[in-house]
Amino acid sequence: MADRLREAVSTYRDRADYLEIRLEQSESTAISFRGDRLDAANRNFSLAGGVRACHKGGWSFVTFNGLDELHDRLEEAISQAKLVGTETTQLAPVEAIEDFVPLELGRDPRGISLAEKRDLVERYNQLLLAYDPRIQTTSSSYRDRFGVTYFVNSAGTCIAQERLDISGGFGAIARGEGGLVRQGYESVHSRSDYNAFVDLEDRVRSAAERAIRQLEAKSVKGGQYTVVLDPYLAGVFIHEAFGHLSEADFVYENPRMQELLQLGKAVAIEQLNVVDDATLNGLPGSLKYDDEGVPAQRKYLIKNGVLTQRLHNRETAGKMNEVPTGNARALSASYPPLVRMTNTAIEPGDRSFTETIADIDEGVYAVRMIGGQTNGEMFTFAAAEGYMIRDGQIAEPVSDVTLTGNVFQTLTDIEAIGNDSVYTNGGCGKGGQSPLPVSVGGPHVRIKDVVVGGR
Repeated sequence: MADRLREAVSTYRDRADYLEIRLEQSESTAISFRGDRLDAANRNFSLAGGVRACHKGGWSFVTFNGLDELHDRLEEAISQAKLVGTETTQLAPVEAIEDFVPLELGRDPRGISLAEKRDLVERYNQLLLAYDPRIQTTSSSYRDRFGVTYFVNSAGTCIAQERLDISGGFGAIARGEGGLVRQGYESVHSRSDYNAFVDLEDRVRSAAERAIRQLEAKSVKGGQYTVVLDPYLAGVFIHEAFGHLSEADFVYENPRMQELLQLGKAVAIEQLNVVDDATLNGLPGSLKYDDEGVPAQRKYLIKNGVLTQRLHNRETAGKMNEVPTGNARALSASYPPLVRMTNTAIEPGDRSFTETIADIDEGVYAVRMIGGQTNGEMFTFAAAEGYMIRDGQIAEPVSDVTLTGNVFQTLTDIEAIGNDSVYTNGGCGKGGQSPLPVSVGGPHVRIKDVVVGGR
């Protein structure tokens, strides 16, 4: 396969400034229950690919579903790039690479029947339905996807990478007095082993437990508080509110962001370090090469409070005179690569959780997230759970906890960074490509003067 793609690129390489082919062979399973009904049980096998061409700064992207149409799609991609190209192609240089990246497997989900997988998902779903009469409906899902992606470009790179993603999600919606509705959710992910999906009864039940617990919580009184984020919410915060601002395709097209995000500028307290690390083992965002054939890296977006790096593909690095960071990622070979995060986290500090909350007279402990949005440097997040902090202790549960603020102000309002750290799997959306596997991480983080909205 690699030789055939290499031959196709070499035939057309002189007709454009840059040319690449990505092709993916994959097989996947998807099972879902909604309430007490089986919603879907599918197996799918596919071969799909994309051709990307650049000429005089103009890009085109064309997909194909069979090798017999590859040459026609190459012709089409090159002609389209020439139609839109009017400037200069600026791609940061990278060394040509030839490599095969095999998968290290535990228990292979491809050897397990669809019926066995369905029965397991149904059993977990029944645990949620039976947990409490106030559970009104549930959603339980399982998905596995194994793929081999081939990448060949006109600069001489030829890479084949195997990848497996196994994921499950469990949600419970509870209804209380007066029609009050609350929800809880739990997810699991593995890059190598079906057994990560087995014996999850306690984790599955925790989704229902959180939904019921929030039914019994009173709405928080709106105002400004010292807020402590749990590791999950701290990771989501740094991903959504700051990580997307670090994606260079957003920065180089936005003069205001270029001014706010100058490398070498202090943007946070000195103790804050933020990384995007694709080299960690076994996490959803981990990879050896990105979808432009650039090796994965560990990058400090913020080091000791100072903006140190941003995330690049080859074009943004070339246009901004910086170095590619291995962050060109696509949902599949049927999509063009975009600048995307991998595993993004706040590094742990030196405070225990007890020390973090000890001197808070009245504050809010925000746990997990059920929704939110960002608009430039402004953010709003809704915590899945909340608890009051009173006299240095975790007190009564509260609901309707929404956190609002400016990310740059918030980064300077951090008062303590915990010595614990947790990575959580997730899915990121951008440019119509969702959910791209990523993970978010961090310790407990304490922030002063956060605007908290209640009901």
